[in-house]
Amino acid sequence: MTAEQRDTPTISIGIDTGGTFTDLVLANLTDGTYHYYKLPTTAADPAQGILHGLTTLFEQTGIPRQRIRFVVLGTTIATNAVLEGKTAATGMITTRGFRDILELARQRRPHLFDLDVQKPIPPAARDCRIEVTERMAPSGAVVTPLDEDDVRNAVSELRRQDVEAVSICFLHAYTNPAHEQRTKALLQQLWPDIYVCTSSDVLAEFREFERFATTTVNASLMPIMDRYLEHFVQGIHHLGVEVTPRVMQSNGGAVTPDAVRRLPINTFFSGPAGGVIGSRGLGAETGLQNLITFDMGGTSTDVCLIRDGLPGQKHVRELGGFPVRTPSLDIHTIGAGGGSIAWVDAGGLLKVGPMSAGSQPGPAAYGRGGIHPTVTDVNILLGRLNPRGLLGGRMTIDPARAHAAVERELSAHLQLDAVTAAAGVLDIVNANMMGAVRMISVEQGADPRDFTLVAFGGAGPLHAADVARSIGMRHVLIPPHPGLLSAMGLLHADQRGDFSLTRLVPAQSESLLALNEGMVQLRQQAESWLAGEQHGEPRDNALTTHQWQLDVRYAGQNSELRMDVDRDPLDAQALAHLTTRFHDQHQAAYGYQMPEQPVEAVTLRLAVTVAHAAPPQPVMAGQMALARREERPVWFPETGFTPTPIYEREQLPVDADVQGPCIIEQMDTTTVVPPKAALHIDSLGNLHIDVNPVSK
Repeated sequence: MTAEQRDTPTISIGIDTGGTFTDLVLANLTDGTYHYYKLPTTAADPAQGILHGLTTLFEQTGIPRQRIRFVVLGTTIATNAVLEGKTAATGMITTRGFRDILELARQRRPHLFDLDVQKPIPPAARDCRIEVTERMAPSGAVVTPLDEDDVRNAVSELRRQDVEAVSICFLHAYTNPAHEQRTKALLQQLWPDIYVCTSSDVLAEFREFERFATTTVNASLMPIMDRYLEHFVQGIHHLGVEVTPRVMQSNGGAVTPDAVRRLPINTFFSGPAGGVIGSRGLGAETGLQNLITFDMGGTSTDVCLIRDGLPGQKHVRELGGFPVRTPSLDIHTIGAGGGSIAWVDAGGLLKVGPMSAGSQPGPAAYGRGGIHPTVTDVNILLGRLNPRGLLGGRMTIDPARAHAAVERELSAHLQLDAVTAAAGVLDIVNANMMGAVRMISVEQGADPRDFTLVAFGGAGPLHAADVARSIGMRHVLIPPHPGLLSAMGLLHADQRGDFSLTRLVPAQSESLLALNEGMVQLRQQAESWLAGEQHGEPRDNALTTHQWQLDVRYAGQNSELRMDVDRDPLDAQALAHLTTRFHDQHQAAYGYQMPEQPVEAVTLRLAVTVAHAAPPQPVMAGQMALARREERPVWFPETGFTPTPIYEREQLPVDADVQGPCIIEQMDTTTVVPPKAALHIDSLGNLHIDVNPVSK
């Protein structure tokens, strides 16, 4: 390394695009300095808001663009497109007799006694699902050869239907993808500009409904994500940023835009994943390994359980009514945020959400045309939010509009005064979020009282103490910049790729050849993926890890347990040891085991991770005498309105202690410390709130 290289700062940028705000964090890894910027999300074109924020950040810092070495983006584009029904027109080419798989599904009723359940709309309409003659056996042997004339006719029909994307989903393609790959080649030859993906490339696993649904949802997102990423990548290069950006995946790893263009389904929880990864890093720095993340933004609240430093994982999520099989952090989302609208139903009951005012028009107090009362409006009315402005004064607030909205749409219908109605909204939204915490803790066998609640997002610290107290948790941890933690967490993101392959064989020594051939195939896929992700840069093998897993079940079962595999390749002894561990794990999970029952190996899995150096901690400093700015009346359930000191977060000194009630304000969020709670600022500038729950 030359002297010039040593003197050149390494700059990393994290960008988190939420439903209401877009957050940007610029970190100088050489001297540990940070710069932050937050602006309303441009819903019509999120990339436009990002580029505007980057331009402002560059102007404020004056940092040369060529010194930027790492840019990572968290986005909700794919999630919003599915939930809002704004995916691309999509066709499907499938095995003859299987066009209706997407509608037949699993025949499970989501609501047992509801006779009027609306079936979800398939990602490909029935007229756009075309059958062709071909058939593979479960072993991978060809039963019926592919009729290429059928494929050509299918392409002609889909062109007539004017679809933008096509999924190719054949029976048993996970064992032999030859027919799918030939169909893809013909399709690209006949229709070069079509977006296309095959089930063997997207999800090489058995179970047709889940495989077909996942592949077709992926195809429906390819045009949308491609256009968005094209605008974003060209935009940052136009700003002078030379490095190829990365995009956060649902599994907590970051990949290149090309990888996302092929598999946009891997970004469903891209934005929230940044907050979970940032919380994991925060836990490592503070010595807290058992955490519940509490990310409350403008439109939703995301929660995730981190046990012993490891976030929960899921491999299937339901989106738009269809199962999508892709590795993701176990993040649970509810429609509760600062922009959630409070309303009174036909029966006269007060409700909060899931509808949101979003960033446009936003809460009534923003003065942008919003007329409905939101959670933000009631927090302003109750004195919890600054009645003059947010975002360090860049966003002015009109408390009279908030008060008028509550009186007009809540008080008049409930026959309550505005304060009582606002307090009711606060109780309901806190109860909704407490339910989300219960779902990922109590309902999964974890006692939330043994965990620390990590509060972040623009509204998380505003409600965290109340939520923790209501569920019996004692400790709340708030990072130095909670409203920007998801963006900062993106800077912690490693590269990660997940690969899977079904090999449905007995878990016995005679199956070792099939299992090890599958491992070789997955390893080749992983090496190809790594080569594409490195963009010609040398790879440090010391930072690369391979984690193998195998889904295992008793013969006759329809669900599997995921077992870690510590040998590559497998041998008879390792397979026998894995089977023994499976019996023990089945006993722990279900309360019984059947050692006399044959055991089946089902699906091989490989996760490849390339570690990325974590950014340094921001330097915090301040003086208590300068931190206290004012005092204003704030409403608390225990006291009603009471004079409450207001502190400026940036001026709070480390190792200081403050007794509640008090309010901590900063550019990106507001923290509420209720009466009888104790606040401590640690040496890293994190806030620790002991909510002192009442013993039962």
